[in-house]
Amino acid sequence: MAMDAVSVIRTKRDRGELSDEQIDWVIDAYTRGEVADYQMAALNMAVLLNGMNRREIARWTAAMIASGERMDFSTLSRPTADKHSTGGVGDKITLPLAPLVAACGAAVPQLSGRGLGHTGGTLDKLESIPGWRALLSNEEMLSVLDGTGAVICAAGDGLAPADKKLYALRDVTSTVEAIPLIASSIMSKKIAEGTGSLVLDVKVGTGAFMKTIEDARELASTMVGLGTDHGVKTVALLTDMSTPLGLTAGNALEVRESVEVLAGGGPADVVELTIALAREMLDAAGIKADPAKALADGSAMDVWRRMIAAQGGDPDAALPTAKEQHVVKARSTGVLTRLDAYDIGIAAWRLGAGRARKEDPVQAGAGVELHAKPGDTVREGQPLLTLHTDTPERFDYALQAVAGAYDIDAPGTAFTASPVVLERIA
Repeated sequence: MAMDAVSVIRTKRDRGELSDEQIDWVIDAYTRGEVADYQMAALNMAVLLNGMNRREIARWTAAMIASGERMDFSTLSRPTADKHSTGGVGDKITLPLAPLVAACGAAVPQLSGRGLGHTGGTLDKLESIPGWRALLSNEEMLSVLDGTGAVICAAGDGLAPADKKLYALRDVTSTVEAIPLIASSIMSKKIAEGTGSLVLDVKVGTGAFMKTIEDARELASTMVGLGTDHGVKTVALLTDMSTPLGLTAGNALEVRESVEVLAGGGPADVVELTIALAREMLDAAGIKADPAKALADGSAMDVWRRMIAAQGGDPDAALPTAKEQHVVKARSTGVLTRLDAYDIGIAAWRLGAGRARKEDPVQAGAGVELHAKPGDTVREGQPLLTLHTDTPERFDYALQAVAGAYDIDAPGTAFTASPVVLERIA
């Protein structure tokens, strides 16, 4: 049956259902360059405006998986479990989580990405460790995974190449928020990766792509359905991203905080979410173990050190620090009732922790350090935030972002913190 891009676009523009044949053809043709970027951009916008049903999303995902290779972890002696976060501010959870779950007996093949805009990237964080390598061949990845139980690295070029093209296009055509496209993007990579089970951390709030619980619930349900349809045991947690996670947003700053968690300390919200996700991953993999024990007895830290060293990093090396700091002080005395994740993420990005374009470099030491969290009592003149950067001319631009990022209410104001985990979807 002859296909052409215009008829596929017209079908979705007019609120029709795309057939399996149309989906297979358009994804393949776009990957090969037969369908132009401007045509796929039009189709993406039609999907954003008119949606897709479960069958269409499942077929779209399958077509993206079929555009490249699939990894095979069947030779490993351990069951595999993976986690994916939809992205947030201060979200360093992958760093302590992967070695923690490995210490409990699972194999964790964590293919991660870089930051873009206000959300941080796991690979950027780990690259602040001297010598650490994100790019591994499939053979190296399997070797690290087999030897240490966990690997965090970049996805190879052969994994869902259609998604790489589509992701870049969505970013510059204002179609990132389309739930069918988000779900198929995430799940095509995770299914092609070959993991046996998957736990999704779907962020909700100002610092997340999903601003409302309803949108987050729809995205989570769609992804759980896709995983289930492809034989991957999948569960999702909806988690709060109205306030940054932990007390840091920035690359080396977040690595330092992650090591504190692995050493048995760290901020309570980071520890809580790490353990909650670890329990879900272990349950999905069929492993009975207590991750809190592995965090307390040092075994997770042992895996971390071996994993970092196996990828060329020095776990004992000093982490980079920014050349310049600027302290933001509390304007008044009272209760800190709001600290906006999006504004803090924008400030960290403007300080050099993130990138505006994929090819931009990042500063390892740049970011924002928090000295208080919502619910804390602060005094006028007390340090509230410390901004870090190598380029002090960035301070003014970052200060514009944090100027409206927080509220301090009268002393004694009652405050109830949002729970870290909002819902579970399976």
